[in-house]
Amino acid sequence: MSDTFRALVLRSPDGKAVTAAVESVDADALPAGDVDIDVEWSDLNYKDGLILTGQGRLVRNYPHVPGIDLAGTVRSSGSAAFAPGDRVILTGFRVGETHWGGYAERARVRAEWLVACPPALTTRDAMAVGTAGFTAMQAIHALEAHGLTPGSGEVLVTGAAGGVGSMAVHLLARLGYTVAASTGRPETEGYLRSLGASTIVTRAELAEAPTKPLLGARWVGCVDAVGGTTLAHVVHELDYGASVAACGLAGGAAVPVMVTPFLLRGVNLLGIDSVMCPLAHRVTLWGRVAGLVDRSALDAMTDEVGLGDLPGLGPAILAGQVRGRTVVATRR
Repeated sequence: MSDTFRALVLRSPDGKAVTAAVESVDADALPAGDVDIDVEWSDLNYKDGLILTGQGRLVRNYPHVPGIDLAGTVRSSGSAAFAPGDRVILTGFRVGETHWGGYAERARVRAEWLVACPPALTTRDAMAVGTAGFTAMQAIHALEAHGLTPGSGEVLVTGAAGGVGSMAVHLLARLGYTVAASTGRPETEGYLRSLGASTIVTRAELAEAPTKPLLGARWVGCVDAVGGTTLAHVVHELDYGASVAACGLAGGAAVPVMVTPFLLRGVNLLGIDSVMCPLAHRVTLWGRVAGLVDRSALDAMTDEVGLGDLPGLGPAILAGQVRGRTVVATRR
């Protein structure tokens, strides 16, 4: 009997359009790596939406199995770092882009890409957090390293109803911060308040590029998942010495910001890269998440889908139509 598994396979016969379908894949087709994993859960992120729709040229070689995150149990290992039965998490390292990813029942990866799943989290919990929650924790960690402390004022989260934003609102609130959540979806106000937001800021309030050297100081810190003119506007509204952690570009990659807030208020623009984040820092951040996240809140912000549902969700997440987090049951 052949050794096969189910996977969502992307194909691009003409080198332009991308198709996606659940197929039976031979295990011999798995890419090189020293750890084989029985994948139990994956998730849906903005980058997954780009890959599923063939945008951004993130994938160059087809056929391809996407999914930038995965969690499951080690099936076999050629590395001393992991043994069969270990529960593991993988986010980043361009898995799902240049290496087959988590939208499958099996994966083969390099041991140095893996983090042991914290005991406090199930593998489903880990994917409900996923790259989005890991990035949010990384952003908060960076803000705190640059002086952010609870009780100093309002911390803004932009794109708050999305995956990174939802997790940032929740984690900041759990840490005792006063959170202002910005969204363009007024129907999510109750949802954001349930995650811990004290103030709701409309997207329109932050949408215009600044025309003055400084705007009124409003925020002692910001997790920005939007970029573009929103990020520029926020920089001009930061309090003295405050920082914004930039971790998204749904609103555009160009940031029309003036230099004056950096010179006159000493503000900081912190870049957040979750893809190549060093392993030791990953372990620290996953430990913080595991100790902070509230399971009931995590469940409330999370929807569950199967592999066959993913092709329709790629365009939806790019259009801002997906709220919170979406986990993928790879065996459904």
